[in-house]
Amino acid sequence: MADWAPIAKEYDPLKAGSIDGTDEEPHDRAIWRAMLARYVPNKGVTGDPHLTLFVARLNLQTTEEKLRQVFSRYGDIRKVRLVRDLVTGFSKGYAFIEYKEERALLKAHRDANRLVIDQHEIFVDFELERTLKGWIPRRLGGGFGGKKESGQLRFGGRDRPFRKPINLPNVKNDFYGEGSAEKRNWSREGTRDWRTRDRDHERSRDKRWGERERSWAGGDSERDRDSKEERSRGRDRKDRDR
Repeated sequence: MADWAPIAKEYDPLKAGSIDGTDEEPHDRAIWRAMLARYVPNKGVTGDPHLTLFVARLNLQTTEEKLRQVFSRYGDIRKVRLVRDLVTGFSKGYAFIEYKEERALLKAHRDANRLVIDQHEIFVDFELERTLKGWIPRRLGGGFGGKKESGQLRFGGRDRPFRKPINLPNVKNDFYGEGSAEKRNWSREGTRDWRTRDRDHERSRDKRWGERERSWAGGDSERDRDSKEERSRGRDRKDRDR
């Protein structure tokens, strides 16, 4: 708990796949791919990684000029790189913006997140590819964030930080006899008591049903006797009238 932090200081695919960073086994195939990946950052990328912002969820129609116009309000920009498809040349929806000063970088990181550009709410974070140790990109099963529909949620980043773990005390389960001998004996005795109670309950129930049946049978005979006596009285009255 002393080393816990909501934002990952080092990228671990197994921890990134856990809501609180405590998983011990991967729960989807993408985590396996990320754990087995040997990713090397793109050496063709230039610029200072510690002065570069990562901007995602862009409208595919947003241009470099638009990004420069919006982000220049936070400070002087050295370079804007909108990532495009090599074949079609269309935007992939994310970009990198390098500032000249750290102060401008921090201000943009603080204020530009969730800013709406061309009807799209953008996401802003520091560049992680060259600054976070062990970084694995999304296409290899790593990254941060993700959509719930994809089933590949990743935690530990700005978009979806780790939740604080809940430490529960280690309680032995005595249901299967993991406790002391006294507790096990008590549980066995309790089982016998319950069985005895069940048998007694069944016997008493049978006894009650027998008594009810006899009472019902006795009730019928009494009614029969009453009806016979009434019929005999009626015949006596007729004889006297004659």
